Amino acid sequence: MKRRIAKIRVHARPTDRCRGILSLGGVAYPCVLGRGGIVVAKREGDGGTPRARLALRGQIQRPDRGPRVPSLLPFRATRRDDAWCDDPADRRYNQRIRRPPGSAQECLWRADRLYDVVVPLGWNDGPVRKGRGSAIFWHLCREAGTPTAGCVAVDPAVFRKVLPRLSRRAVMTIG
Repeated sequence: MKRRIAKIRVHARPTDRCRGILSLGGVAYPCVLGRGGIVVAKREGDGGTPRARLALRGQIQRPDRGPRVPSLLPFRATRRDDAWCDDPADRRYNQRIRRPPGSAQECLWRADRLYDVVVPLGWNDGPVRKGRGSAIFWHLCREAGTPTAGCVAVDPAVFRKVLPRLSRRAVMTIG
């Protein structure tokens, strides 16, 4: 069996702060970053992708959108009422939650394909600091490649190639 990859590097392209390169195991893939580019002082809603070394906290995948992408990361299937709390005033800030219908939280069960496969990144989660940013994910990109709200996004084919090769303790270094 091939050696598992533990280090993922992400950096912005010099000509476009919203587009980047994701590198691991000697291979580079295009990725999309937040509309604010890579930022040092991350704040909720700023559109920036945080410059940081982030653990991969698991894999969440929508079960009705294709076969499970194999991985050693802890797995959980997305439920219709799954959301991520992005309200700094809520005690559950920056955590996966179950949302009541009509809730304004970041819904993980979406009509588009962005969250069909999601890897939550370990940003602002130990300890959580209100307003420092929430829901920093590694997820699928839009077909048009438009910027994210602060996440790292890749083409579905990249997830299919990369996730099976990752170590359970993989980290993503952004910046």
